[in-house]
Amino acid sequence: MNKLVLPNEILLEEVAGLLAEGREVVFRPKGSSMLPFIRGDRDSVVLRKFASVSIGDILLVRLDGRYVLHRLIRREGDVLVLMGDGNLRGTETCTEADVLGTVVAIEKENGSRRRPGKGRFWRALKPFRRILLAIYRRI
Repeated sequence: MNKLVLPNEILLEEVAGLLAEGREVVFRPKGSSMLPFIRGDRDSVVLRKFASVSIGDILLVRLDGRYVLHRLIRREGDVLVLMGDGNLRGTETCTEADVLGTVVAIEKENGSRRRPGKGRFWRALKPFRRILLAIYRRI
């Protein structure tokens, strides 16, 4: 299969348009902010647009002209607070209007497909992420 690599600005703008039309979109994200559940440049994510989101959902959002694929960790009124599973600190904030889509499946490079889950256990392990991610990266 041929692989087409596009700059994020072009690819994700097209993804946003397809999601707004109600279509399902599959793409391969970059980066390590969602380790260990999504491995950048190796796994693919399947996204859909939903009317509402809930704590634990993995969301694609547009923030100040850039795109972020992170987990919703809490709500503060109308404000959504996001954090990458592979991040040790730092969050982003947005509103539901900034949400382009929700990850409904993760396709691993071996061809398996699984639902992402809400990450409850992983979020509870936040104080230990530094150690767990260090071990994961060495495996």
